[in-house]
Amino acid sequence: MGHMGHGAPQGGQQQGPQALPGIEHVVAIGSGKGGVGKTTMSVNLAIALAKLGKRVGLVDADIYGPNVPTMMGQTRQPSIVGDNRIVPLESFGVKFMSVGLISPGDKPLVMRGPMLHQIIRQFLQQVEWGELDYLLIDLPPGTGDVVISLVQTVPLTGAVVVSTGSAVALQDARKALEMFHQVNVEVLGLVENMSQMRLPDGTVLDVFGAGGTVATARQYNLEFLGSVDLDPSIREGGDRGMPAALGGEDDARGAAYFQVARAVMDRVDEVSEEQGGVFEVL
Repeated sequence: MGHMGHGAPQGGQQQGPQALPGIEHVVAIGSGKGGVGKTTMSVNLAIALAKLGKRVGLVDADIYGPNVPTMMGQTRQPSIVGDNRIVPLESFGVKFMSVGLISPGDKPLVMRGPMLHQIIRQFLQQVEWGELDYLLIDLPPGTGDVVISLVQTVPLTGAVVVSTGSAVALQDARKALEMFHQVNVEVLGLVENMSQMRLPDGTVLDVFGAGGTVATARQYNLEFLGSVDLDPSIREGGDRGMPAALGGEDDARGAAYFQVARAVMDRVDEVSEEQGGVFEVL
C-alpha cells in the first residue's frame, strides 16, 4: 500500500474504493443528529460482536467528539511499526483507533475536508488491523465530508442508522438515510436508542417517543434492528470505560446490544449474498 500520496497511482487504480486485505465487512454507524448515543451504540455493538466470537475493529471517525477511547478505557497513543504502520489499541477483544488518541486532551481537532480525507484513509489503510470479520466505523453526526471520504476509500457492506424515537431525531435520521442512498451505501437497518426508561418502581417512562424509529423503518421499507432502553447504568459504564455489553448476553443491561448485534450479522450476510462475491476475501 506504501505511503499516502507518494508515487504515481498504479495503473490508475487509486481512484475507486479499495477493499482492505483481510477485512471482510466494513459497516458504518451513523445518525442524523448528535446526542442520540451513536458512539455508545458503536462501542457496545463492537463488544457484543466480539463476545459472539467475531474478530472486530472499531474506527472512531467522529472528529468532533472522539469519545471511543474513554468508553474503551484506554487513551494512550498508538505505536508505529515498520513502514509507518499504526498499531491499533485493543480493549475487550476489540481493536480500535480514534482521532482522540492522536490529539488527546481537550484540544479540538480543527480541520478541513482534505485533512479529514487523509485521516480517514490512514485509519483504514495504514492501521495494522490484521484479519477482521467486521470493521465498524463510528461516524460524526450528520451528513458530510467524512462519509464521502469513507465511501471513496473502501467498499462498505452497509450502514446502521441510530436514532431516538423523537420526531426531531427521526427527521435528521431520514436525512442520514437519504445521504447513504445518494452515495450508494445499503442501509442495513435502524436502531432506536434511549427507547424507554424503566424506573426502580417498575414504571416505564417514554422519554423520547419509543416506537418512532420502527415506524420510520417501515416507512422506508428498512429493517428495524432493535432498541436499547435509556438506562443510566449504560451511560455510567461508558464513562468508566466498562461498557454495558461486557456483562454478556444474559445481563439485563447488555442484552439489547446482543440482539442488535445478531440482527446486524444477519443483515450483513443477506447483503453480502445480494452483492454476490463483489468482495472476494483477499
